[in-house]
Amino acid sequence: MKTPIILAVDDDSAVLRALERDLRKQYRKEYRIMTTLSANEALETLRELKTKQEVVALLLSDQRMPEMQGVEYLTKAKEFYPKAKRALLTAYSDIEAAISAINDVGLDYYLSKPWDPPEEKLYPSLNDLLEEWQASYKPQFTGLRVIGYQWSPKSHTIKDFLSGNLVPYKWLDVLSSPESEELLTLHGIEKTDLPALLFEDGSVVKNPRPVDIAEKIGLQSKASANVYDVVIVGAGPSGLASAVYGASEGLKTLLVEKRAPGGQAGTSSRIENYLGFPTGLSGADLTRRAISQAVRLGAEFLAPQSVESIVVSGNPHEHYKAIKFIDGSEVIAKSIIISTGVEYRELEAGNLSNFTGAGVYYGAATTEANACREKDVYIVGGGNSAGQAAMYLSHFARRVFIVIRGASLASTMSQYLIDQIADTPNIELLPHTEVVAACGEDKLEELDLVNNKTEERRIVPAQALYVFIGAKPSAAWLPENVLRNSRGFVETGREILLHNEARPIWKLEREPFLLETSVPGIFAAGDVRAGAMNRVASAVGEGSMAIKFVHEYLATL
Repeated sequence: MKTPIILAVDDDSAVLRALERDLRKQYRKEYRIMTTLSANEALETLRELKTKQEVVALLLSDQRMPEMQGVEYLTKAKEFYPKAKRALLTAYSDIEAAISAINDVGLDYYLSKPWDPPEEKLYPSLNDLLEEWQASYKPQFTGLRVIGYQWSPKSHTIKDFLSGNLVPYKWLDVLSSPESEELLTLHGIEKTDLPALLFEDGSVVKNPRPVDIAEKIGLQSKASANVYDVVIVGAGPSGLASAVYGASEGLKTLLVEKRAPGGQAGTSSRIENYLGFPTGLSGADLTRRAISQAVRLGAEFLAPQSVESIVVSGNPHEHYKAIKFIDGSEVIAKSIIISTGVEYRELEAGNLSNFTGAGVYYGAATTEANACREKDVYIVGGGNSAGQAAMYLSHFARRVFIVIRGASLASTMSQYLIDQIADTPNIELLPHTEVVAACGEDKLEELDLVNNKTEERRIVPAQALYVFIGAKPSAAWLPENVLRNSRGFVETGREILLHNEARPIWKLEREPFLLETSVPGIFAAGDVRAGAMNRVASAVGEGSMAIKFVHEYLATL
């Protein structure tokens, strides 16, 4: 919590020095003491303090000042800090004005000059004011604030980016938050500038892209070196495990993530089947622990940063690979681990794409849950991710409906989640149901559903739709000579040699290592790999194993 401030203003420098001395003597342990000779300067100071989310407890002012009277100054100061206590320092001849101000503008107190001894004539009165202020003071959120429109895709992108990178923030919907209007005026922000980010230091970023705010929140998007032993592309569970083991085993390790660490697991509200956590843990918590561990051990983490291409020499004995980033920079890697995981497939139903980020979300249950309070929300999908999202949303929404095409969840969801869902009264399963279309103006308002057995259709009110309908590999960007199966997943190990396409590509005498792709020195781990288990624990295991094979590969150089 920030230290509350006492701000005093008096145009007489001798009086101000004496006042500052007495205030510091009595209150310096609990309050910051600030002083100024100018009422205008004091008002400007209050404006700056407000933009920096500072707390002001008490305003003291002389009455007779050349720029403006003390009463006028305190009246203007109230616009910045309406709950701060206000006291006037008066000569005997100004007492009548002070009394009038108590009645007219809500002045809290007046003190006569001189105040010697302060123990009798200053401190008792100020103590009463400060105790009264403390009794009603409720500390406000003082971190990053995001102002925008709840149903704006741009606002959703920013919130999703911040949440994914574990950055705490306060969301302010410009249409429903009185605080947002005050902040827009204070910072000179037009509504066309939204979404806007207000940082604790008073700086503002208007209508940003994630890359525009990365540096402000402490992320690094430029590599510090030119050559690395291993570059890991993708910071899901497998990539994070590779970074931890690579760094801990002495490899110069670079981890690159285009959006936020954690992958799909990072968006999970509760993972209950991960070894060693009997009460479960959130994906965000797992991600936070893993990133801290990797960085502490020496791995370098770049985010947000996207790999545009990997350039590999046609010579099988040419070991170095050039990784080109989307911003034009590049690094050289002796080995590469592809751990880009998978992306949720889009639900192709009518005009659903018109509402993406404005009521329709892909794996964003934790980000937008608060906007669903006491509303009806729908989840499409029958896997574990859908089940975890349903359990999380049930704490916010009035009712949660799980839409599946089949008859039950038995073949697609873990039993522990099925049992939890059955025991949650505001979750309802809709079997043999599909979403046909979405309805609404600027945001999702209704869904058109059809029963695929009876062909009965109905329109239902819906505040939000969360889609978890399977995944596609994030591998389209890889070089053509990295072999993939018919579904686009990366082939590894001996499976490569079963492909006819591998014969002109794999020209080494040795067989590929277990997690090695068709390009020597490029490995794949986690959900992007063909044959992966699609579990957090197996992804972590593969990421760890990949480093073992990186060592074996580097030993051949």
